[in-house]
Amino acid sequence: MADRISALDGHYNTGRFGEPGEIGVTLSEVRSLTLYQLAAWPDTIDAVAAKAAEMAGADAAPGPCAATLGSQGALLRIEPLKWWLYGAEARAIDPEQGTALELSHSRTHVRLAGPYARVCLNRLIPLDLRGQSCPVGAVASTAMHHVAVTLWRSNNGFELFLPRGFALSLWEMLFDTAVQFGVEIS
Repeated sequence: MADRISALDGHYNTGRFGEPGEIGVTLSEVRSLTLYQLAAWPDTIDAVAAKAAEMAGADAAPGPCAATLGSQGALLRIEPLKWWLYGAEARAIDPEQGTALELSHSRTHVRLAGPYARVCLNRLIPLDLRGQSCPVGAVASTAMHHVAVTLWRSNNGFELFLPRGFALSLWEMLFDTAVQFGVEIS
């Protein structure tokens, strides 16, 4: 596989920014993204779901708008007939049942964490991110400044998968919004 150059290279400056004192938001790019899209045909969804769960090392594939952590990686249900396999290598799927497509180079993975991460993100994304509406394990397709993004609420915070071509402008928007809460880029 070709070495990937981050869409944020040259613009990713670590440190603390904003008001002195407490850090309310931590922003970071998660490098070395391994991401595959697994898709089923309507009549083969159960078979592809079982294969997807096996690839992730999970007991079962997640239902709509949810993620499952397995021993090999995570499985995110992004659409009715599609999952994203995160952190694990996909194996071929019989074309009669579905398909696998590598997306690693097409996305930039950004993580927001900290006590004000939800408030910061809610200023940019039109979703209710409170715990009862967006618990750990929730997955959503949404938009940030008219750009389609995928959000996953993981144990580590809010995981955003940004289209590579828009990653820098969205990163700058996230940073500008987070500065008011005190932000650390790690």
